[in-house]
Amino acid sequence: MTAPIRVLVCDDQALIRTGFATIIGAQPDLEVVGECGNGREAVDLAGRLCPDVVVMDVRMPVLDGIEATRLLAGVGAAHPVKVLVVTTFNLDEYVYEALRAGASGFLLKDAPPGQLLHGIRTVASGAALLAPEVTRQLVGRYAARIRPAEGTPDDVGLTPRELEVLRLIADGLSNGEIAARLVISQETVKTYVSRILTKLDLRDRVQAVVYAYRTGLVT
Repeated sequence: MTAPIRVLVCDDQALIRTGFATIIGAQPDLEVVGECGNGREAVDLAGRLCPDVVVMDVRMPVLDGIEATRLLAGVGAAHPVKVLVVTTFNLDEYVYEALRAGASGFLLKDAPPGQLLHGIRTVASGAALLAPEVTRQLVGRYAARIRPAEGTPDDVGLTPRELEVLRLIADGLSNGEIAARLVISQETVKTYVSRILTKLDLRDRVQAVVYAYRTGLVT
């Protein structure tokens, strides 16, 4: 049997934290290894419990979810942990910063339980999770303010088709939707995505979206 996915739940609201833990713990392939109410506790517990995924709130006392995510999953993390951010829609600016800090994805707190479970499994598998229905609003709303000059569409080293795929990823389209839009197979889309991540030295689709906005490939 495959070992269950180990999950640490971090949210300063006890009711939400307990609800998440109950939903997650009821699944045979998932295991809640710990719960906590602030980012500092999340970092400390993650170091001791070695979870596969941390379900992380954004606004919390002591240490917020953004800084906790940076410590757990950022560039300087000694033992990176996958982080799934859950938040309310009006905190989308904070979620963007969490994605930049290293989170593997985000969900809204009012998402159905099935989406939460799917999100945990997706992130644990090494893939990234962006809620497609809010990706454009999430990143696009703050793109002009936070986009540094990191390159231009002429110097990123991608082919025209790869640039097209990257822009569609940044618009929140799934592989299936990209395949339908470009009239190509999903396997071909996967190949393009893999090439894009490799050429740009990016970890996953989340980083690809952030990159697209920060470099001005998407406006």
